[in-house]
Amino acid sequence: MIEFRAVSKEFPDGTVAVDNFSLVIPSRKTTVLVGSSGSGKTTLLRMINRMVEPSSGAIEIDGESILDRNPVHLRRSIGYVMQNSGLLPHFKVIDNVATVPVLNGVPRKLAREQALELLDTVGLDRSVANRYPSQLSGGQQQRVGVARGLAANPNILLMDEPFGAVDPIVRAELQQETIRLQRDLDKTIVFVTHDIDEAFLLGDQVVILEKGAKIAQIGSPTEITENPANEFVANFIGVQHGKRALSIKKTKTGSVLVDSQGRAQGVLVDGAAT
Repeated sequence: MIEFRAVSKEFPDGTVAVDNFSLVIPSRKTTVLVGSSGSGKTTLLRMINRMVEPSSGAIEIDGESILDRNPVHLRRSIGYVMQNSGLLPHFKVIDNVATVPVLNGVPRKLAREQALELLDTVGLDRSVANRYPSQLSGGQQQRVGVARGLAANPNILLMDEPFGAVDPIVRAELQQETIRLQRDLDKTIVFVTHDIDEAFLLGDQVVILEKGAKIAQIGSPTEITENPANEFVANFIGVQHGKRALSIKKTKTGSVLVDSQGRAQGVLVDGAAT
């Protein structure tokens, strides 16, 4: 479990990115932090592994303050996947994945063997192991990034808009891979995105943020959709005029659900959309 208690972050230029933020992130679930630019979501994520230090408040992992942990050791114990993969360009794929285990003292041969197994886990053919990142597609690079994030077998995996730089088809594939990995590996995942559809697809717990990391609403996708906390949330998730603003249209063959643009989204059968 990760817990934020009254956490704030003010940068040297006076910008308050996070103001008095409190949240419990449950173990072995996916919590998604979603909000527009400037909502503090990435700052929150990076405070978990001390890439950004909090100005005040407390952050604990399983009851232990992160400030009591060596920052380097803490980061090596937590998986981290970022946008554009962040792979080392002069390392082959296999060595990119094996980097953290080797730094943690795992013999290089064993770390490389484990790296090959992780390529299997993230759906990559082992033939890419001896390629350099520049020889991979964007989607392949992101999968390698996920494999590297999992290499030290962390309990926690931080994912900072990891699929924002790939095309929509590849993004959909990677989203489904993330769902499969969570089902198979049972990690505590903290995922940052600005895309509410991605948040609702991936999140067990979704946290909608306003500026300064003010929490607008916390809940499951179903809870938030059925009961938006306020007008800001309703507009953000699109229940009033977006793709979730559905209405019934009568046709010659029955009733269909259409969005706010009149596009069919499903067929109504015995009171249920399919």
